[in-house]
Amino acid sequence: MTSSDQGILSIESSHSVDETMAKIEAILREKNVKLFARIDHSGEAEQAGLHMPPTKLLIFGNPRGGTPLMLAAPTVAIDLPLKLLVAEDAAGKTTISWNDPHYLLVRHNLPEALIANIAVIAAIAEAAAK
Repeated sequence: MTSSDQGILSIESSHSVDETMAKIEAILREKNVKLFARIDHSGEAEQAGLHMPPTKLLIFGNPRGGTPLMLAAPTVAIDLPLKLLVAEDAAGKTTISWNDPHYLLVRHNLPEALIANIAVIAAIAEAAAK
């Protein structure tokens, strides 16, 4: 897993973007996590006559996990629901990226006890990457 100074964690996937997306969606269904949106950035670019490598975003969450965070710090709603970005680079490598839960805690001055509500995102990414 790699991290950036901007609070983004990433992991390489062993699968294509579409296969990785399908795996994430299956994990979310299995865990009864609501999928709010699936955004196909590369597909939208293609429709505009532009080309970019496959790049897709899933937005998902569970009110039982997110609501306590938003009650503690309403500004965290700008970073929720949770998101996973699945993108292919120029070399054909697929990467899954997400906001680092610790970064969000600091950014929104959230209590450490609430990190478990969003830390599950790493496990979802890691399971989908295998």
